[in-house]
Amino acid sequence: MTETITGGCQCGRIRYTATIDDRDAYLCHCRMCQRATGGVSIAFKNLPKASVEWETDPDWYESSPIARRAFCSQCGTPLGFEFPDSDKMDITVGSIDDPFGFVPKHHFGSESLHEAWLDTRSLTRYRADEYEPVVRRWKEKVGKLPD
Repeated sequence: MTETITGGCQCGRIRYTATIDDRDAYLCHCRMCQRATGGVSIAFKNLPKASVEWETDPDWYESSPIARRAFCSQCGTPLGFEFPDSDKMDITVGSIDDPFGFVPKHHFGSESLHEAWLDTRSLTRYRADEYEPVVRRWKEKVGKLPD
């Protein structure tokens, strides 16, 4: 069963629509992705390049001699990854408008995986919409919390 998803960068300059067959995703832990995102891993949805339609072309960073990464040069949002000689690419799960329901099916780049970040169920959880300093700042600037 195919489904159409939409997504884009934080500032809204770059938007895309994609057709997917499932909500399978994966986590990449390779050092290139860690450096490109500033995180310990990144969640990707792999799909055919032909199924992605960019409303505005993303900016591209040649992150290595064999790969490049789609991003927004205005706000910095990482949007994707591709090998130019492949017919497939990855879209960042975080850039999808409704990322809920995507499920990681495997890890990649496990040689650089940070085990302590995998199972965080025992950590205390704080909600941003209940944290007074953040709520106050949003209300002072725009009158409400972000959607």
